[in-house]
Amino acid sequence: MQPILPLASAALPFACPVDDNRRLLLYCIRRMGAHGMHDAHAANAMLGMFGMSYMRPLVMLRAFIAETVRTSQRKINIAGCCCPRMTLDEARLLDALCSSERDIRNAALQLRTVLGTADSLGALGAAQAVQSAFADLAHPLELD
Repeated sequence: MQPILPLASAALPFACPVDDNRRLLLYCIRRMGAHGMHDAHAANAMLGMFGMSYMRPLVMLRAFIAETVRTSQRKINIAGCCCPRMTLDEARLLDALCSSERDIRNAALQLRTVLGTADSLGALGAAQAVQSAFADLAHPLELD
């Protein structure tokens, strides 16, 4: 009999980010994906990170989530909020959000792959707005 662990690691192949900014972003994506864009826990997490300036990154993330939901042609797999590992779709979304300013082609490719569409321009623009909001408030989203 084989252990269950290989199956879990196949479904969740990536470790969660160690950076606080990306971990917050992943948490909010998971909360909004599971409980809707107006999830109070996601808003409270943003308030805790950004203080009274939390509205801009929260609204930009909501716009990004709305655009991905609107344009997606496939189901986007997300894990539970307490899960210490990420799905491939979550890793691609984080990669797209974190590289949307520096490496636009990579971000667009990641978004097209996650969304299952040939056009990801709206989601890319929203990703850039999220990254800009985080960076402007001294919490830049950077890749490892």
